[in-house]
Amino acid sequence: MTEPTMDAELAEWLASTPVEAPEEATIEESREVAGRAHLLAQQKMNPALIPASETDQEIDSPHGPLPIRVLRPAGTEAKPTVVYFHGGGWISGTIDTHLGHARRICTQADMVVVSVGYRLAPEHPFPAAFEDALLATEWIAQRTAEFGGDDGTLVLAGDSAGGQLAASVAIARRDAGQPVSAQLLLYPVTDVAGRYSDPQINAHYMSRRTTGSNYGLTLQGMVNFATNYVDEESSYDWRVSPMRAPDLSGVAPAVIHTATLDLLRTEGNFYGDALRKAGVRVISREWPTLNHSYFGFGGVSAVADSAAAQAAEDLRNLLAGGSD
Repeated sequence: MTEPTMDAELAEWLASTPVEAPEEATIEESREVAGRAHLLAQQKMNPALIPASETDQEIDSPHGPLPIRVLRPAGTEAKPTVVYFHGGGWISGTIDTHLGHARRICTQADMVVVSVGYRLAPEHPFPAAFEDALLATEWIAQRTAEFGGDDGTLVLAGDSAGGQLAASVAIARRDAGQPVSAQLLLYPVTDVAGRYSDPQINAHYMSRRTTGSNYGLTLQGMVNFATNYVDEESSYDWRVSPMRAPDLSGVAPAVIHTATLDLLRTEGNFYGDALRKAGVRVISREWPTLNHSYFGFGGVSAVADSAAAQAAEDLRNLLAGGSD
């Protein structure tokens, strides 16, 4: 079987700009490497993707202030509101490093985006990030009109670990009788059970076994992320492993995008299958020449740029009632 070929522009970028720190790196070094890659990619973004306004605020929480950034598209009419959770393996990432992600969704989907800076591990282990994500969602849901959003459309979105947070919060909102309108999951983490070290669980997800180490994110990288965030017993909890939720019926409709050259591909695709089986509407796509984190590299790669734009289109189609 021939190994898939990475998009040439993206491969060239990765050769000169590491997106993941070496496996022996400290937490601070990992944060620095990942943050620098995202910030460099932001500088290459199309200026047309900058929203009409961007405002920083804080949410009061029992654990201290949570930073948020509210991005508004052009126009005065009320728009859907998206709550966005950044990726970074629960240990890195900020509303600054993932500003490009939020800007894309805001301008291309024509929606208000509220990006949330949740607490990071290992300083704040599970369930800190989930608790912050849930609290922020509840706070934002009560104030959508203040941000220029409409009263009825609330979307949860995130990439990688942020996709996990969005998926888990969507389940929590359903359980609380406060469902959201949709979820946008970009190459999401969906099953942390075993913390990527259990051979039997890893064997279930083909991409964990077959994705090489030349595409940025590695299996050992996911081991490091998971062990810094969650203990072994809690790794089976749906608040970090939405795939492990006992029932997915009634969860918000989902757009799920994955990349063939990403070791998280299979669990993202399987989550889409599980949602469909539970009767949830899903629009899913897999990008054959892209890798993990591609959503932030649209200014680097024309293919990644098209894939990111498609996510916004799929989200609007999902809200209009569409599915695969």
